[in-house]
Amino acid sequence: MSLILSRRDLNFVLYEWLKADELTRIPRYNDHSRETFDAALDTCEKIATDLFAPHNKKNDQHEPEFDGETVTIIPEVGTALKAFCEAGLMAAGQDYEIGGMQLPVLVEKAGFAYFKGANVGTSSYPFLTIGNANLLLTHGTPAQIDTFVKPEMDGRFFGTMCLSEPQAGSSLSDVTTRAEYEGESPLGAQYRLRGNKMWISAGEHELSDNIVHLVLAKIPGPDGKLVPGVKGISLFIVPKYLVNADGSLGEHNDVVLAGLNHKMGYRGTTNCLLNFGEGMKYKPGGKAGAIGYLVGEPGKGLACMFHMMNEARIGVGLGAVMLGYTGYLHAVDYARNRPQGRPVGPGGKDPASAQVKLVEHADIRRMLLAQKSYVEGGLALNLYCAKLVDEERAATGDAAAHERLSLLLDILTPIAKSWPSQWCLEANNLAIQVHGGYGYTREYNVEQFYRDNRLNPIHEGTHGIQGLDLLGRKVVMKDGAAFRLLGERVRETCERALSSGDKELGSQARALGAAATRLAEVTKVLWSAGDANVTLANASIYLEAFGHVVVAWIWLEQALVAQAALAGGASGEDETFYRGKLAAATYFSRWELPKVGPQLDLLATLDRTTLDMQDAWF
Repeated sequence: MSLILSRRDLNFVLYEWLKADELTRIPRYNDHSRETFDAALDTCEKIATDLFAPHNKKNDQHEPEFDGETVTIIPEVGTALKAFCEAGLMAAGQDYEIGGMQLPVLVEKAGFAYFKGANVGTSSYPFLTIGNANLLLTHGTPAQIDTFVKPEMDGRFFGTMCLSEPQAGSSLSDVTTRAEYEGESPLGAQYRLRGNKMWISAGEHELSDNIVHLVLAKIPGPDGKLVPGVKGISLFIVPKYLVNADGSLGEHNDVVLAGLNHKMGYRGTTNCLLNFGEGMKYKPGGKAGAIGYLVGEPGKGLACMFHMMNEARIGVGLGAVMLGYTGYLHAVDYARNRPQGRPVGPGGKDPASAQVKLVEHADIRRMLLAQKSYVEGGLALNLYCAKLVDEERAATGDAAAHERLSLLLDILTPIAKSWPSQWCLEANNLAIQVHGGYGYTREYNVEQFYRDNRLNPIHEGTHGIQGLDLLGRKVVMKDGAAFRLLGERVRETCERALSSGDKELGSQARALGAAATRLAEVTKVLWSAGDANVTLANASIYLEAFGHVVVAWIWLEQALVAQAALAGGASGEDETFYRGKLAAATYFSRWELPKVGPQLDLLATLDRTTLDMQDAWF
């Protein structure tokens, strides 16, 4: 059994529930079939298992080092990434014209899940590069695409996103990096950038020929001052090395690594403080300022960057899922093989009797079942979002359908990012508990999975930011259109469950329907407060409750498929698999979904406790 990801579960989600093979009806994917999808997944699983997973612990124990000149990374990272790129996986979802495979986003993300689960540190480099390339393919000029994206797809250039600054973490309106116009170039309007960027993952290394930084900066006004707020933010391509007209590398740009940050997790990914324009360290006497090329329109940089940020948010959610998933599989394996204790009940106290495996204890099974419900629910949610992207792209000729899919993806994005970051982290917590004292030692893998996953509630927007986005914008945008669309899908699933004739599924449908109705009622109450501060004071709790309702829906969807398979005569290992699915769905409905009730009741009171708390009282 793989300890990274259950292929049986992945196949269930892809083919039995989401019907990935039906995507081949879309013209873009006509050349594909389930066979080509499976071949791609096989390749991902093999490379992840053989080259990414083996150095995950070493990557953690021997994190990148900076001697003031060069960053040193263990050699296994480069070997793994070379294999990844040579297999064409950097361009797996891209057009044939730029060397891609034109795989559906659903299949591409399913394949990338293996790398997230095998080694989240090493997988960060292609993760960021793919997102960087996707942004430039959407907003870049043909010359920018030729110069930067094509080498990224070949694996010769890697990419980053440079948003935060030392004085402005999530508060992007407060960035102070300046970009001063210098003139036109074949790559577009050319600027000189000066400033600092903090927390830049993959910001410096020797793993690729070049690093393509996508940098948010402000263009000063006629008075030389920076425009306050986000409206003045523009986006720039700032390469580590300038690129000549023939594609060869030119001089080192004025981008300098000031130092590496040392995090509790993700230690295999360089995390950097970068200085832009500190005085041409690499060209003494030259003009200060890092050369950058404008992407899109001046002042529209944040809108462009959201293309990468939204993709990254769902990707962070998938990474959180996979860290929880591999931790769960490690916990199951340990519980099945570790003898400890004796059964509760008659005869269980005889010290001469043989010990039983951990999995025989009800409390251990409780913790494993909770993990299963979190990680399999989270995986299904994230892959559902990936399929929405495919369907949205295919609906370009149908404006109404395209808008519906876009709205649905918009409202699910904060859930897909934040729910796994909270609850798959809890799965890691439970995996440590299943291991007992060994779970806290570095000799076992689960403590690292927890440390790695603890970063994801902060990555790409904290829980607080996602809660504000969901309650403050997503549920009310376009007069609540996205919220209504999601509600319609939930009701349709509940109706199918009620009409199935299955008593347990009917019970789950009624519980979900009641929770969804209550969520809608409380949403109206919150927005009737007449004071945005009151409405949004506890947005994180709203996000959590909303997420549990969504995942309960995802579990009911899976349960319907599993029940139908059992009714169709599934036997042997298939029957065992489906019964496990139904057990997890039942667990989530009975033990997790009820947590939503008290949260929504509290929210409905418009309680001001957190809002009224004063600094001095702490």
